[in-house]
Amino acid sequence: MTHEPSDLFAEFIRSLPMVDKPVVPLLGWLLQSEQAVAMFYELPEGADLPEHAHGAQWGVVLRGSVDFAIGGETRSYGPGETYSIPAGVPHSAFMHPGTAGIDVFADADRYAARKAEAD
Repeated sequence: MTHEPSDLFAEFIRSLPMVDKPVVPLLGWLLQSEQAVAMFYELPEGADLPEHAHGAQWGVVLRGSVDFAIGGETRSYGPGETYSIPAGVPHSAFMHPGTAGIDVFADADRYAARKAEAD
């Protein structure tokens, strides 16, 4: 199912490169540097992410809610709440339908931008 982005993020953010091959179906825009990658995302259908680990991650929920299990401790996060996942700590998440937020990853290559389609 294809979803159109909401107006949650400013037009200049929605003009950033879109994330390529996300782990779950999402609308996501990337802001990358050599040190980190920030992803502005919307999950219209939600997502259930199995346990995994990677470099450090920080995020903020803008809309909806996320249930995180981080290092064996489960907590729910709602709008305006932030979370921090240390590098290498196993975690899983249930992102409720309609959730939107911003995630910043210390792994600058965690996600790649979608290549422009040929005309």
